[in-house]
Amino acid sequence: MYIVQIASECAPVIKAGGLGDVVYGLSRELELRGNCVEIILPMYDCMRYDQIWGLHEAYKGLSVPWYVGEIYCDVYCGWVHGRLCFFIQPQSEDNFFNRGYYYGGNDDNMRFAFFSKAALEFLLVSSKRPDIIHCHDWQTGLVPVMLYEVYKYHGMDNQRVCYTIHNFKHQGMAGADMLHATGLNREEYYFQYDHLKDNFNPFALNMMKGGIVYSNYVNTVSPHHAWEARFQDVGYGLGHTLEIYQDKFSGILNGVDYNIWNPEVDEFIPHQYSIDNLKGKALNKKALREKLLLKDCDKPIIAYIGRLDQQKGVHLVHHAMYYALDRGAQFVLLGSATEPTINSQFWHEKHHLNSNPDIHLEIGFDESLAHLIYAGADMMIVPSNYEPCGLTQLISLKYGTVPIVRGVGGLLSTVFDRDFDLDRAPEKRNGYVFYQTDNHALETAMERAIGLYKEFPKEFEQLFQQGMEYDYSWNNSGKKYMDVYNHIKA
Repeated sequence: MYIVQIASECAPVIKAGGLGDVVYGLSRELELRGNCVEIILPMYDCMRYDQIWGLHEAYKGLSVPWYVGEIYCDVYCGWVHGRLCFFIQPQSEDNFFNRGYYYGGNDDNMRFAFFSKAALEFLLVSSKRPDIIHCHDWQTGLVPVMLYEVYKYHGMDNQRVCYTIHNFKHQGMAGADMLHATGLNREEYYFQYDHLKDNFNPFALNMMKGGIVYSNYVNTVSPHHAWEARFQDVGYGLGHTLEIYQDKFSGILNGVDYNIWNPEVDEFIPHQYSIDNLKGKALNKKALREKLLLKDCDKPIIAYIGRLDQQKGVHLVHHAMYYALDRGAQFVLLGSATEPTINSQFWHEKHHLNSNPDIHLEIGFDESLAHLIYAGADMMIVPSNYEPCGLTQLISLKYGTVPIVRGVGGLLSTVFDRDFDLDRAPEKRNGYVFYQTDNHALETAMERAIGLYKEFPKEFEQLFQQGMEYDYSWNNSGKKYMDVYNHIKA
């Protein structure tokens, strides 16, 4: 099968969050399954050019209709760790992708509307006719709209679209200008509820909604989050639209690249280990303590890795630090804040706790340190307010680090409570789950985990080994996406 991914990110060349990891990991898995996969991306000035091999001009002077004129683009081609990528570079005074950032412009909706138009124009004029066009998030929500309203009448009538939503919070709002710019025009047509009109703002067009309405199949990145998006507020106003199109909507769990996140082959950790030889786990714990100047003692290490923001339950992260210390555990944090007030709070805590030998806060992100924390910690806190999929808990399981998670989204789809998950046999349970957002709920889960570690160490070892047995690689997810592709292509 010939598959083209159209996205705003692809790790490691363009990575602002988990989207980039998914685009790369899924593409690699699809190729391993014998498919031809190409990726179309914006050519940002700030992307990691050192991660591209053989970058060269593939198509010069691509003319993209825009308003009543046109914008010329050059399309470059190169290999990103084995994946064939095409990069679209507009020659325009708008400098759509020459701004030193990926997202954050006041005209982001127009930037990515243009990218979507240019990607389709490139497929058209280069005679590329993929079986499947796979689009991601609001940035490419207009691709299926333009494909089925315009480009199918110009020789692209056999292409089918799978649309993956990674985060419902950002949906891409636009006005009538976007219609005139892309050539869709017809305001009275698109400003209808069953087309692009936003469900709550009658004066706005919703690009993500367009992706849902026009795609052949829509999915989000875990089964439980798909349910939440329809029936809870994490759909951010799109619940009714998803209800209408429920027959073509599901959740497919993201995978983890076990070539990178795997204690058996991890080059970032000093001692590799496996479920059959756990000696390295204890040695990495010692190495983590030495690196972060923690006291060498017989205490569990509880960790947090991730952004410090409201989505991730930052108030519970803060409480977990002090509760861990109160309960005779050590705590390690690695994360960067997305808001100045949160950043200031955690820097204050770092200075306040600097002399405590049982805690270390690393404000920022360090790839090699992240690997060592996964390998050396005993437990991982993931107290998110909402979590479409989550990679932290999946990586933790692989490294034998017991996840303590809030029961939302992908966390509930992948972590099964040792004491209370009656739907699974005891030997299939792999962590601890709590549900409320208050401190007491978090404490009850942490207390159970710490208590098992201290009072029943053999049972704790059995629990983390059960977690290591789970396969959350791209293999399972890749099969499910192939099933979707075959379904919509039939």
